[in-house]
Amino acid sequence: MKLYTYFRSSAAYRVRIALNLKGLKHELVPVNLLNSAQNGQDYLAVNPQGLLPALATEKGNIGQSLAILEWLEAEYPDIAILPGDHWNQAQIRNFSYAIACDIHPIDNLRVLKYLSGELKVTDEQKTTWYKHWVEVGFNKIETMLEQSSLYTGKFCCGESPTLADINLVPQVFNAIRFKVDMTAYPKIAAVYEKCNTMQAFIDAAPENQIDAN
Repeated sequence: MKLYTYFRSSAAYRVRIALNLKGLKHELVPVNLLNSAQNGQDYLAVNPQGLLPALATEKGNIGQSLAILEWLEAEYPDIAILPGDHWNQAQIRNFSYAIACDIHPIDNLRVLKYLSGELKVTDEQKTTWYKHWVEVGFNKIETMLEQSSLYTGKFCCGESPTLADINLVPQVFNAIRFKVDMTAYPKIAAVYEKCNTMQAFIDAAPENQIDAN
């Protein structure tokens, strides 16, 4: 398999974590978002959406990180990222979608570029936008963890990392980049710290990627 990736792409970061957790051999193919390489014809032939990541498999290519993660789980279930019964899986998806669907899309790079380029907002205003929506989302996630019977103090949903943690860690990484005060979210911060003691997460981290320079 080939994963088309960018070291600071949250969506690609998710897939890198999952591939590592499942112990799946893969090749990383960097696509430079800052240079808009995702809009070039070579990459559009791989993923017509012009978004990262994309996973090239023997069966064809998949875009959209959540679709990739669900496919990996169905195809390689031995190390589960959606463990338990249907109810447990729904709780994991609930956490995951709260991050991937409600926080990430309005704070990703193309939105920030539009704010700067088309709407001419200042860097300070752009950072204010980013922090506002992350903080709104993290307030909800922190409450969800407080109320969840699955939260153990280690991971979002149980004693091992799941799809929820795979989505949370990249979002926290970027929140820290934008100087969000994580002391306001002790449970989220605890999950982030625990995950980052695991080699699968360490190897997937942006600073450890081949294009992080």
